[in-house]
Amino acid sequence: MQHKRPVLQDIANHLGITKMTVSRYLRDPKTVAPATREKIAAAIEQFGYIPNVASRIMSSAKSHAIGVLVPSLTNQVFADVIKGIESVTELSGYQTMLAHFGYSPEIEEQRIRSLLSYNVDALILSENVHSKQALKMLQVANIPIIEIMDLKHSKPVAQAVGFDNRLASQQMTEAMIQQGRKNIVYFAARMDQRTLQKIEGYEKAMLQHRLQPYKLLTEQASSFSLGAQQLRQIISQRPNTDGILCTNDDLAIGAVFECQRQGIPISQRIAIAGFHGHNVGQAMTPQLASVITPRFEIGKIAAQEIIDRLNGITIAQEIIDTGFKIHLGESL
Repeated sequence: MQHKRPVLQDIANHLGITKMTVSRYLRDPKTVAPATREKIAAAIEQFGYIPNVASRIMSSAKSHAIGVLVPSLTNQVFADVIKGIESVTELSGYQTMLAHFGYSPEIEEQRIRSLLSYNVDALILSENVHSKQALKMLQVANIPIIEIMDLKHSKPVAQAVGFDNRLASQQMTEAMIQQGRKNIVYFAARMDQRTLQKIEGYEKAMLQHRLQPYKLLTEQASSFSLGAQQLRQIISQRPNTDGILCTNDDLAIGAVFECQRQGIPISQRIAIAGFHGHNVGQAMTPQLASVITPRFEIGKIAAQEIIDRLNGITIAQEIIDTGFKIHLGESL
């Protein structure tokens, strides 16, 4: 038998008080007398009452919700960022509304429209390149907005928190060259804006040392198996390859596994480096060389900046550079 979901009036009738009193309690318990407050709390628990937040959002100027848009909910990079965001929002009394857009500008535009329709108080975006219509909606929304994970080389929509992907890739390539590597190949996937920036950094370092860049490009999603596949491909196409820089740790770890399967000595024969410094790469043998990125901190800083602006504090720093760390590990 299906039970009827309890509504606000059920709580009011049970306690013999007005619906308005219960509603006032849900908005701000301090506005209700302590004795009544305790009775309402007990009744809500007894009935298993769940407030209709959607209706409250539509009738209120503030939703106490912050929209967070990420390209993927399964990517560990953004899982860490979300943890950082929620470490701040939960303590500040704000909920996060998560949406993902699969690295598609068109879907990102749809998700922005959807989140704004829920009257979110602010938006945290993980891309800094948006469609024309998305930019128009962001401007009209007139709410705090922050872009994360990259430092735009032009003016951000409002504020940006992240690091320079070009510079990070360039410095890791330089580190590989300093180890004596000359035939370094770049393994890419997805081909999103950040990957394109990393490729630019890689190419800049290679050309500065009069070395020939070479890239394996695919629109496929990153995975260990893709990294292994790319390793097999490059060994077949360019057997003189002595270094591989991967757009993320997933590809790098897959390449390491495939080298081990084929008996190719890592470091002695081929140097392999990744990006983001995931735990699995740091725990494996050999320990993976990687660009360590402060993903949790980026989320935490972004959320705190948003909360500050919602509390009336103006932007003190338009671009916040969290930096990165080149970790050589044992695979160079």
